[in-house]
Amino acid sequence: MAPPIALPETFARAVAGLRSPAPRPEITLEEVGAPQRLAPFTFALSATVLRDGDEVATGRLILLHDPAGHEAWQGTLRLVTYVTAELEVDLAADPLLPGVGWTWLTDALDAQDAGHRAIGGTVTQTMSTRFGDLAGPPTAGDIEIRASWTPVDDDLAPHLLGWCALLASTAGLPPPGVTALADRRPAATA
Repeated sequence: MAPPIALPETFARAVAGLRSPAPRPEITLEEVGAPQRLAPFTFALSATVLRDGDEVATGRLILLHDPAGHEAWQGTLRLVTYVTAELEVDLAADPLLPGVGWTWLTDALDAQDAGHRAIGGTVTQTMSTRFGDLAGPPTAGDIEIRASWTPVDDDLAPHLLGWCALLASTAGLPPPGVTALADRRPAATA
């Protein structure tokens, strides 16, 4: 059996920061296997967002650490995320959605004072209509946000909270402390 590998202090502190905050109750986090070829040290979380018991968004947050640094990262740590959610068709078709989706990320990081640099990514909106044997639900829309950024220090708790805020925005959850009004349309009668 190989001896255990000592983790760099920077990476250990970064992982501890990702494990420390508790997300809002609609978001479930789970540690998952991280890609091993992207950096010498990696850690990953997956997230599921529930609204009224239904899964409405998912995400993955990956921490990469290269003690030697990486020029493109402008540092030794890098966070990479992928978030996807179903959207109402009208919202998914909005040409302003990519800009809004990107703002959900940057505003969430800024609101948590999650200092970062070298941020980049893509926002993709898709519309799907089913036909033939796959005919079923009406047209559906989705948003995908893929991004990466370099934290300015190894305290990643604010980054996790910002990422959870991104998940909540993408899933259409109301802000914490705000209760969504119930649908007030009268029930259909036969």
